[in-house]
Amino acid sequence: MLKHRDLHECTELYELLSHPSVFPFVRQKATSADEYWFMTKQLIEEEARGLAISRTITDDWGQPIGTISIHDVEDGAGFLGTWIGLPYQGKGYNQKAKMLFLNELFFDYNFHTVFLRIRVENLKSQRAALKLPYVVSANESHPTLLAQVNSGEAQFNLFKIPKDLFYLTTAHQLQEGEEQAM
Repeated sequence: MLKHRDLHECTELYELLSHPSVFPFVRQKATSADEYWFMTKQLIEEEARGLAISRTITDDWGQPIGTISIHDVEDGAGFLGTWIGLPYQGKGYNQKAKMLFLNELFFDYNFHTVFLRIRVENLKSQRAALKLPYVVSANESHPTLLAQVNSGEAQFNLFKIPKDLFYLTTAHQLQEGEEQAM
């Protein structure tokens, strides 16, 4: 489901991210497969320096279908970015990828907060984020950070995933699953 980034999958991922319904919402706005390869190489180097963490999301057969990354890493926090190619949207991959990636961030890398900034007009992503029981709105609780992310032309809503809430909700879900299995 998640794997370390690999330059060999850049052409396939570029084809998926260049779709008009996906491209406006990706962080790495490459205009060619070569440019995307270069951006991915830089991201891999950033990860080696501890500035980002990025994984490729794969489908049930191991084919790359999108990416999930955390950027602007600072003091155990950072901004999550996820995109999935159009043919794979609505099939549960986003939720599974987030669960695995957040587990890695919180329990392997010791993050305490993961922020999401979602464009105001991206209602689909906002609805998807709010379906997750561990995501809370952060517009009011972090007004300074909200002002920072909205200092440019694009306007965002701010959400956060606190480690404690993530742990509590996922542990509860795991416990319910175990009880149903008995």
